[in-house]
Amino acid sequence: MLLADLVKELDYNALQGDLHIEISDIAFDSREVTKGSLFVAISGFTVDGHRYIDKAIELGASAVLVEKDVTADPSVTVLKTSDTRQALAQVSARFYGNPSEKLNLIGITGTNGKTSTTYFIKSILEHAQHSVGVIGTIGAMIGNEPLQTKSTTPTTPESLHLQHMFADMVASGVQDCVMEVSSHALSLHRADATRFRIGVFTNLTPDHLELHKTMEEYFEAKAMLFDLTSDYNIINADNDFGRKLIDKVRDKEAKLLTYGIEEDADIRASDIRYEADYTTYVAHTPEGSIEVKVNLPGLIYVYNSLAAIACAYCSGISLELAAAGIRAVERIKGRLEVAYQDKDLKIVIDFAHTEDSLEKALTTLRPFTKGRLLLVFGVYAAPGALGSGKREAMGKIAAEYADFSIVTSDNPKDQDPDAIVEEVCAAVEAGGGRYRGIVDRREAIEFAINMSEKDDVILIAGKGHETTQVIGKKEIPFNESEIVAEIMAGRNTNFTSKKV
Repeated sequence: MLLADLVKELDYNALQGDLHIEISDIAFDSREVTKGSLFVAISGFTVDGHRYIDKAIELGASAVLVEKDVTADPSVTVLKTSDTRQALAQVSARFYGNPSEKLNLIGITGTNGKTSTTYFIKSILEHAQHSVGVIGTIGAMIGNEPLQTKSTTPTTPESLHLQHMFADMVASGVQDCVMEVSSHALSLHRADATRFRIGVFTNLTPDHLELHKTMEEYFEAKAMLFDLTSDYNIINADNDFGRKLIDKVRDKEAKLLTYGIEEDADIRASDIRYEADYTTYVAHTPEGSIEVKVNLPGLIYVYNSLAAIACAYCSGISLELAAAGIRAVERIKGRLEVAYQDKDLKIVIDFAHTEDSLEKALTTLRPFTKGRLLLVFGVYAAPGALGSGKREAMGKIAAEYADFSIVTSDNPKDQDPDAIVEEVCAAVEAGGGRYRGIVDRREAIEFAINMSEKDDVILIAGKGHETTQVIGKKEIPFNESEIVAEIMAGRNTNFTSKKV
């Protein structure tokens, strides 16, 4: 594609060179530059792409897009724009032929529930015989096959990779793409130049405040998705921030559809019946009512499946197919996933990593726990006062809802794991909870299993589907399902539990 055509919709200044040159590829990582590429220099949090312009030119870049004043080889075209992140999204979409325009693209945002909502929607669409792609926390897929991608970004890929994924899906005949959209991605313009036909808002509770600083900033970041939707905005009317979002988007061109339990919503649930391993309820929609079975316990999955039913309604899919699609989801990795169960003990793994999601996981398990509810959890690294606030809040939840907590590491990264554990333990103690601090996460899991007694339930919270742990600069393998299986396989059947 000619550079002049590629940047046609950009606001830029041509600092040097010819715009009538052929661009064969786009890169924002200098290591991925090939001959004839446009290199987009992004100012990141830790790395500034402007420092690697000479390297990109050496590898064959014929044009460079910058947001700072630079000096470059005079044979290379240099364009300057105000924000290269926004520019990357625009040129990427144009380079790949605006592929999101050719998909029924459904974007899901919120603090909790994005992944399970994604998989409920995927299952419903597949029951309607649609070809479905997924982009989210657990990975990118077409159907059940992983989609090859260069992206290493959690949840929502960088815009260049994202547009490439959309193009691959279109080429593979995908009709619908269901995508988790993080607040980071929206703030950093990764989803710019993307058309979402449907936007879904699950909820908003404290998280990621190291980036957004305040809940208001966090809310505004999430709300950016609903500036990109064309057909429907589906919003949880029972959430305080959901109601705020409803007021914000009410006059937009996309139609508003609400869901909930407490409010008079367009899609709502009644007659909710909770069991240890599933939940049933009656879903009411403008098209009628139907009984729904969700093979995951707890109120959160009532909400998430209601959001999926709302998507089905907006997509013209029958209630019968919607209910069948939800019923077909037997498990979601790392979401109240039963890692082990026998007549004496149940071990559950969940991604709960915020105070709200931890409370929901514990209160979901409590009614079906005959013995003690044991909790293994850590708090991921966050800087300064924000980190301390997070640890205090999580420790308070543990003290209130668990019978005994084993406080351990999550992803301490560059922070001192001993100090993090000590701070969380202090919060549990201040809340009147019983606890033990064990920094090594595998040892903490083993301790919980060894102290368990008949009819106890163990919740291992925080990592869920993740299979690595970040300690310092190292990312080490850490698959909790496998670890639980190994410990249980080697456990002495004559073992007498340690009473703590």
